[in-house]
Amino acid sequence: MKNVYTRVFGGKSGLISLGLMAVFLMVVLPGSLSIFRLNLVGKYLTYAFVALGLVMLWGKAGVLSLGQGVFFGLGGYCMAMFLKLEASDPISTKIQSTPGIPDFMDWNQLTHLPAFWVPFKSLPFSLIAVLVLPALVAFIVGTAMFKRRVGGVYFAVITQALALILSLGIDSRQGYTGGRNGITDLKTLHGWDIRTHHAQYVLYFVTCVLLLGCILLSQWLLSGKTGKILLAMRDREDRVRFSGYDVSMFKVAAFCFAAAMAGMGGALFVLQVGFISPSLVGIVPSIEMVIFCAVGGRTSLYGAIYGTLLVNAGKSLFSETFPQLWLFAMGGLFIAVVVLFPNGLAGLWDLIRKNTGPIIEKWRQGKASLALDGSAVKGEKL
Repeated sequence: MKNVYTRVFGGKSGLISLGLMAVFLMVVLPGSLSIFRLNLVGKYLTYAFVALGLVMLWGKAGVLSLGQGVFFGLGGYCMAMFLKLEASDPISTKIQSTPGIPDFMDWNQLTHLPAFWVPFKSLPFSLIAVLVLPALVAFIVGTAMFKRRVGGVYFAVITQALALILSLGIDSRQGYTGGRNGITDLKTLHGWDIRTHHAQYVLYFVTCVLLLGCILLSQWLLSGKTGKILLAMRDREDRVRFSGYDVSMFKVAAFCFAAAMAGMGGALFVLQVGFISPSLVGIVPSIEMVIFCAVGGRTSLYGAIYGTLLVNAGKSLFSETFPQLWLFAMGGLFIAVVVLFPNGLAGLWDLIRKNTGPIIEKWRQGKASLALDGSAVKGEKL
């Protein structure tokens, strides 16, 4: 039982970190923010799923992917397709030339629903596809690359090219994907209006619970044999390979896990924001997602989440206050963190704790010795 506790929660310190994050996300923020700001935080937390996946892939396994926006977008489009089909029933679309299909298909003179859209009429299929489709794409790409020992900067460039290809492909197939405008006007989930304030509160807490669950799952994986192999691959890949392990398949597994989490984040993004477009799939958002992870600390599960919140909150603040300068401010923040604190906010916290720990321990020992000799009670000079 103790072993399970240690593996899932990471011991006492891990349980405290999880509790603090749960209180911060589910008590402090809902109690202090308006529904508009809370909905923004909910959107930021959907990016945190991608950052968590990058901790597993980049921070632990040593594989940098600059194309996680691909998987975020795939998960988002899977959910958006279901929501769009529900909003495109024959009654709601009776003014169209072809009722019962999404409006952008009608505008592009399609007369029937494309075959690959049909399965997304089912919510269970859509939810499964949110996780499976990104993981399947990651498996295909990862197997093709890692089996040939393509890694490092070459793999990063290939994933970036994949993000560009997918964004251009979605943009160019307007009749099937909504094109540059994306899939918009999403209203209900099985008849439940997702645009109301009550729905936004519910979706925010659902996002928080799923995010905390992903932290526990990641912690459980990292505390076992899989986590040790990932760390060994990052630091001494050749030694792991010579020990008889199939390094390529461990990399593929980490890539698929990160992709599935990114897909979950994309689906939650669509539910909270109400649209999806190619602008969330391409190179720029993929690089921004890496920045979220780097600022928080690429080796820390909790640091990645706090980094995501900090960067996006700063982005919103700068864009509202200094609309012409916010890009420079964000770039400066990233450069400052990389140069001054290469391990991110989590590394800064570890440094503070390391330096203050001995001081606190000496203070405790001094206080204990005072209590034992009775000097403090008698008022004697030391």
